[in-house]
Amino acid sequence: MPMLQRITPCLWFDDQAEEAAEFYTSIFSNSKVVTVTRYGEAGNEVHGKLAGTVMTVAFELDGQTFTTLNGGPVFKFNEAISFQVNCEAQEEVDYYWEKLSAGGDETAQQCGWLKDCYGVSWQIVPRVLVMMLDDANAEKSQRAMQAMLQMKKININALQQACTG
Repeated sequence: MPMLQRITPCLWFDDQAEEAAEFYTSIFSNSKVVTVTRYGEAGNEVHGKLAGTVMTVAFELDGQTFTTLNGGPVFKFNEAISFQVNCEAQEEVDYYWEKLSAGGDETAQQCGWLKDCYGVSWQIVPRVLVMMLDDANAEKSQRAMQAMLQMKKININALQQACTG
């Protein structure tokens, strides 16, 4: 039996756990649904779900294990938790931005952040942005920060132009 990763994010949905897992695995390469667990009769007085409906879905996104749970409408996602997608090139930024923001909340888009159609927050981050913001030259770093603050989806060329002055 393979070793499970020590920490696995669990995302609580009303009743879209399987749909969400399939959505996410369709976007990221090296991804798959691993197992689907269903509610039984036990605990029905607590969870109120019909026996046979999806309880949890274990899945992997690019090798990272996640779990989704159909726990009912009690809790909603917010920006306090987000997932960063580190990208090497603008094509990756564009791809993940387009796929993850489809049907999401456009008003929540700022500085590389977006909310997907389930309300989950994502940060689509080109690695070069982190290097620019961490530049030893404070003027260059601040120019990159100012440029980023004006963006919704990060534009690497515009960042590079701002950074170089």
